[in-house]
Amino acid sequence: MIVKQILAMKAGPEEIVTVRPDSTVGEAARLLSERRIGAVVVSSDGRRAEGILSERDIVRELGRSGPDVLDRKASELMTSKVMTCVCGDDALELLDRMTKGRFRHLPVLDDKGEMLGVVSIGDVVFGRLKELNAEKEALTGMIMGN
Repeated sequence: MIVKQILAMKAGPEEIVTVRPDSTVGEAARLLSERRIGAVVVSSDGRRAEGILSERDIVRELGRSGPDVLDRKASELMTSKVMTCVCGDDALELLDRMTKGRFRHLPVLDDKGEMLGVVSIGDVVFGRLKELNAEKEALTGMIMGN
């Protein structure tokens, strides 16, 4: 399975949830909660990823600094070295990269470096499970003579 197929399986039209670098961490946290997602892309124009801000980033800094962190800028907490992928990348390779790198979200870029969507580790695992199930059904059908 490749990233393009994973994006196609996601429910509804893919909306890339972004915040501007000067948005507050509190605004980002509210958006994460409302959308029930684990990370937002930090972007000035909504097309190019400048960073990623995750629940984990916020909680880690909240534990260090206290509630005042919610008034800080998203750009101060974001991970600025953004790992990305492209539509042709293999799901197993993504799982390996995400697990080894200990990150859970990847913006998907086109050939111009603009975002097409975001895949989470949950999306990739779901896609892989669907793929394995289809293989199992095909093999079962072959064994049973269907």
